[in-house]
Amino acid sequence: MRPLLWPVAAAAAGLAYSVAETRAFTLRTATVPVLAPGSAPLRVLHLSDTHMTPGQHRKQRWLRGLAELRPDLVVNTGDNLAHLDAVPSVLRAYGDLLDVPGVFVFGSNDYFSPVRKNPAKYLTGGTGVSSAGTSARPRDLPFDELRAAFTQRGWVDLNNRGADLEVAGRRLSFAGVDDPHLEYDVLDDRPADLTADLAIGVAHAPYLRVLDHWNRSGYPLIMAGHTHGGQLRIPFYGALVTNCDLDRARARGLHTHRTDGHDPSWLHVSAGLGTSPHAPVRFACRPEATLLTLTGIDSSGSLS
Repeated sequence: MRPLLWPVAAAAAGLAYSVAETRAFTLRTATVPVLAPGSAPLRVLHLSDTHMTPGQHRKQRWLRGLAELRPDLVVNTGDNLAHLDAVPSVLRAYGDLLDVPGVFVFGSNDYFSPVRKNPAKYLTGGTGVSSAGTSARPRDLPFDELRAAFTQRGWVDLNNRGADLEVAGRRLSFAGVDDPHLEYDVLDDRPADLTADLAIGVAHAPYLRVLDHWNRSGYPLIMAGHTHGGQLRIPFYGALVTNCDLDRARARGLHTHRTDGHDPSWLHVSAGLGTSPHAPVRFACRPEATLLTLTGIDSSGSLS
């Protein structure tokens, strides 16, 4: 092969792999010591950024199979839709998981259908969708239909609201916000209810103003999505961007978040299960769901 053709061949191979990786669904697991010492574990399935279209049958089959995990709770951090007709596909994909206690918030792609964009703006620090960028567009995705379907099956709507939910004999207290990426979030001044067995903050996009607020308010666990884990990651370097003001090092997985003078909160950011249909690539960042096992805090150690 001529030397000048090597870069072209490498780029073509990388692109082919990146497209194939979008279908390499994986289940990740993590243990979070966040319950009272001696508590029985709680199994929480974190779903995010499904970006479903009706024709994504492999993704739908894989999602249906997650019901076999028998989680105690499902937390859905938004961006379920990527097509005007995707609600029935989402409901079929979640299947029996809709019979499990669950909570949800929405992301921008529950409200606005995806549009073609210059990917360079994303890679050079542009944040994509924003409230300014969408103010002239109608909210054209069937979010009200999706909301009604979720709530009719028993999942709790946490968009700018709180709720208590009994899960496996424990009382969980939730605070949620509508999508911070769209600046739809409304943060109240109520502290976390520490009389509950656990207080959890739930958001689509992990913007620092939300994480800071919930850490100062005493939430031991915060869950979010939105970042796609960076979507394009470089081995030994990590995510190129997070599409918000969260640092790249915490673009996916389990970390902590702490503001001065407050104990740290656990933060779990899902890399999500999908992509925009206009950018169907992932690199070194397989689509994922995560099964979190919440356990009792080890009395011999603490977060720092």
